[in-house]
Amino acid sequence: MMDYLENNIRALIDQIVYRIKNGGKILVCGNGGSAADSEHIVGELLKEFYIKRPVDENFKERLKACGYDKDYEYITGCIQGAIPAVSLVSQTGFLTAYGNDVSFDMAYAQQVYAYGEKNDVLIGLSTSGNAQNVCYAAKVAKAKDIFVVSLTGETGGELKKLSDILLNVPVQETFMVQEYHLPLYHFICRALEYEIFGGIYDCFRI
Repeated sequence: MMDYLENNIRALIDQIVYRIKNGGKILVCGNGGSAADSEHIVGELLKEFYIKRPVDENFKERLKACGYDKDYEYITGCIQGAIPAVSLVSQTGFLTAYGNDVSFDMAYAQQVYAYGEKNDVLIGLSTSGNAQNVCYAAKVAKAKDIFVVSLTGETGGELKKLSDILLNVPVQETFMVQEYHLPLYHFICRALEYEIFGGIYDCFRI
């Protein structure tokens, strides 16, 4: 039912893999249910999701050189390979301070300005595509040459013209859009994990 997104998803995966391998990270934001989805996405990226993720051997050597003989096996047994990602919805202290002192609809944009660097990716979730705080974040991201990916409902809203890649699912009702976003971002997280840690994942059954 979402086969029409295949080319965009392939391009998205290629872009994110390239950027992560060149030192980039993923910033994620949304509101309400999409804020929860932002946390969910980051949770899948920071730890093992579907396959084992080997720990960087250079890190192991550096840890051993620190002389942590007692804890070395425990630490290396627990640490997992990670795809660097930050949920912009998580920082309650900052969000409430900035929202109260400046503007709630610019809070994600401020974080993108603070964190955003070359090779980063911004993933913005908005069921309508018109969430102003996500749109402002995308505008700041574009000014910083950050690659912008948007997950929206059918029309894409304002985010359609602000995105390098738009993934607009074929429904408009809020809860249905969120239902479609879940398998979509799970698929993307799984594909990224395979590409970065386990070879090529080429199973586009969306």
